[in-house]
Amino acid sequence: MHASTDQDATARARQCVGAARSITVLTGAGISAESGIPTFRDAMTGLWAKFRPEDLATPEAFRRNPRMVWEWYAGRREKVAGVSPNAGHRALAAIEVACAMRGAEFTLVTQNVDGLHHAAGSRNVHELHGNIRRVKCFERGHPASTWPAGEPVPPRCAECGSPLRPDVVWFGEMLPEGELEHAFAAARRCDVFLSVGTSGLVEPAASLPLLALEHGAVVIEVNPDPTPLTGRATIVLAAAAGAVLPRLAA
Repeated sequence: MHASTDQDATARARQCVGAARSITVLTGAGISAESGIPTFRDAMTGLWAKFRPEDLATPEAFRRNPRMVWEWYAGRREKVAGVSPNAGHRALAAIEVACAMRGAEFTLVTQNVDGLHHAAGSRNVHELHGNIRRVKCFERGHPASTWPAGEPVPPRCAECGSPLRPDVVWFGEMLPEGELEHAFAAARRCDVFLSVGTSGLVEPAASLPLLALEHGAVVIEVNPDPTPLTGRATIVLAAAAGAVLPRLAA
């Protein structure tokens, strides 16, 4: 069953969300774009326009030029720190609270690294690609919450002396196994799955709504642009997350 963006489709989606025993949400770059965060490639302007993602987001790039990679991510981290969650982020946090009040399960899986879901108040969040606000060491993964200013760049791990790096998943790296397992388990057991602001092109996240469909869930897509999921979703709300999600949370 399929619906376009209109009052009827929104009402059906709201009814499904309100009655769900278990909700799983997948978010992508679209929800954060509404807060003014450019995608990885869109952020490669000015000084960085001449670089490819492979020059900045692989372990090999870090080994080759750790200072350049650290400075690129330090600049992005600074920009993200000045950005606030938008209405879409806040609506998902409100849906989680409503689920808790009625004893329903809520799981939020995100491909974003900006930490805005946590900032909005979401609690059960699984970050498939890490979090740019966090830092760890390159060799052993020791977390670092602070580091001395000045040289060396990048700073060194206080525990082992390894250079620090952003706690994000680079090209060629495995996704965090525990987060991925939680995401697939939540997709299998939910009765409502929300796909929000994601292109549906990046695996393994793109498989999550299809897995939910296979297990009988209502799949609601929230995206102003068509995706590979659009033709298969139960309900399609072709609008921005910040416009639609507050109506589902109301």
